[in-house]
Amino acid sequence: MIRASLIAISLLVGAPAAYAENPAAATAAPAVPMDEAAKSAGQIMVGGRALAYQAEAGLMVVHVKDPNDADPVPAGEKAPPPPPSASMSYVAYFLGKEADPRRPVTFIYNGGPGSATIWLHMGAFGPKRAVAADAAHGAAAPYRLVDNVHTLLADSDLVFIDAPYTGFGFLRGTDKEKAFLGIDEDARAFTNFIMKFLSTHGRWNSPKFLFGESYGTTRSAVLSRMLTERAVELNGVILLSQVLAFDNGADGPETNPGVDQPYALVLPSYAATAWYHHKLAHRPDSLETFLPEVEKFAMEEYLPALEAGRSLSAQRRSAVIARLHEYTGIPADYLDRADLRLNVGMFDQQVLGDTTTGRLDTRYTGPAMDPVGREASYDPMIASIAGPYVALFNDYVRKDLHFGEGRTYKYMGGLPSWDMQHAPPGSGQKMTHAANVMPDLAAAMKQNPNLKVQMHGGYYDLATPYFAAKYELDHLQIPAALAANLSMHFYPTGHMVYLNEASLAALSQSTGAFIRANSGH
Repeated sequence: MIRASLIAISLLVGAPAAYAENPAAATAAPAVPMDEAAKSAGQIMVGGRALAYQAEAGLMVVHVKDPNDADPVPAGEKAPPPPPSASMSYVAYFLGKEADPRRPVTFIYNGGPGSATIWLHMGAFGPKRAVAADAAHGAAAPYRLVDNVHTLLADSDLVFIDAPYTGFGFLRGTDKEKAFLGIDEDARAFTNFIMKFLSTHGRWNSPKFLFGESYGTTRSAVLSRMLTERAVELNGVILLSQVLAFDNGADGPETNPGVDQPYALVLPSYAATAWYHHKLAHRPDSLETFLPEVEKFAMEEYLPALEAGRSLSAQRRSAVIARLHEYTGIPADYLDRADLRLNVGMFDQQVLGDTTTGRLDTRYTGPAMDPVGREASYDPMIASIAGPYVALFNDYVRKDLHFGEGRTYKYMGGLPSWDMQHAPPGSGQKMTHAANVMPDLAAAMKQNPNLKVQMHGGYYDLATPYFAAKYELDHLQIPAALAANLSMHFYPTGHMVYLNEASLAALSQSTGAFIRANSGH
C-alpha cells in the first residue's frame, strides 16, 4: 500500500449544482451494475488567475469480455448466469468550463493490492488536500481539508481510479473474484476502464499518462503493455515507490533462502533510517553523500559475503558485521546471531529499541506492541495517516462532489483472495515463481520507443526500497538507446513521498514538467 514552492491555488466550490447522469439509480449497489456519474464545478486560483474546472465522480462498469459478443438467449430458454463484471469508482477533474480533448489526461491509482486511491487523490494531486502531521501522529478530528497548491490540474486533466473491490466499487457475476482479483486480471480491468473512459469522454487523441503508486507501479507495468497491445499508445508512465520484481522485497526473504539480493538492496534504506534517527556512531552531515557509500558496500562487499554462505571466512564475516553495525546502528552481536541478514520487521523492531519505526516511512515511530518480539507488529505510519484521509474524503465526496450517499467507501478492500502469479509477455501462461513485471514495462517501451518512464522514491521506505527500484530500472531488458527514456528522482521521505509538503512540492514540479515535456506541445 504505498508513493516538489509553487504558486498559490485556492478552491472555490460552487457553481452549478451536481446532477446524476443516471438519476434513477439507487444509492445502494444494484444487482445489475450500471454506469453512474455526478457532476459538479469549481474554480482554482493559479498565479492570481482564476481557472474553472469540472468534476465528475461516479462508477463505471467493466467486463471481462465485451457483452455485445454474447449471443442472445433463444426464446424459451433460461438465461445463463451473468458474466463477471466490476463497477469501478472514480473521480475525474477537467480544467475549463468544458473539457478540452487536446489536454493531457493522467490516470492515477494507488496500489495495495486492495487499496483505494484516496491517498494520491487527497494527499498529492487533487484540488483539495488532507492535512496530516508529517512524521508524527496528529490530533484526532476535526481534521483540516485545505486548498492544494500542488495539484497537477494545471498540467493535465486527472482521473483518480479505485481498483475493483475498493472505493464505492463492487463485483458481480459468476467467479467474480477470480475474474478481477489478480495481477493480470486487475490490469485487464484497468485497461478496459481506460479505453471505455477515452470513448465516453472523447479523449482518444489526448496525450495519455499513467501514475501508479506502490503496487500501482506493478499494475502500470502490465497495464502499459496491455494498452500498447490494444493500440493505446501512452506518452508517459510515472512510478512512485516502485515494485516490479517481488523477489527483491525484504519483508520475508528468509522464506526464500539462497536469494540474498533483497538484503543488499534494502541496506541503504536501513542506513538512511539510522541516519535520520541519529543512531550512527559517526553520523555524516549529508544523507545524499552518505548513501552512495552504503550502496557501493551493499553490492560490492555485503552481497558477495552473503552469497558466500558457509564458505565466508571468520575474518571477512567480522569485517562485514562491523560495517553493518556502522551503517545501521544495530548491535554487532545481534547481526551475528541474525547471520548478517535482517528482514524489514526485524530492523523496524531493533533500530530504536522499544520503539517501532514505520515500514512504509521510517520517520514515523510508535510504541512497540511487544518490546521483546522478533519483528514489528504494526506500522506507525498507517496508524498516523488513515484517520484524516478516510474522514476527509468521505466528507468531501458527498458534500462537494455529491456522490456516494448511502454507500460505504472501502479505502482498503479487504480482498478475499489475490492471484500473485503473472503471465509475462509472450509466455501464454502464468509463471509459478514470484511475480516480475519488468518484462512487461520493457515490452511496452520496445513497442513504443517514444514512451518515457519517470520513477520517484523515498529514502525512508522499507516496503519498496529506493535502491531496489533503481536496480530494477537499471536491469530492464531494453536497448541502450532507450535508457535515455528513464529518469529517477529521490526524496528524504518514505513510501508516500507527498506526506512531507516540501517533497510534495518537488514531486509535483517534476511530474508536471514530465507531463508538459511529453505531451507533444
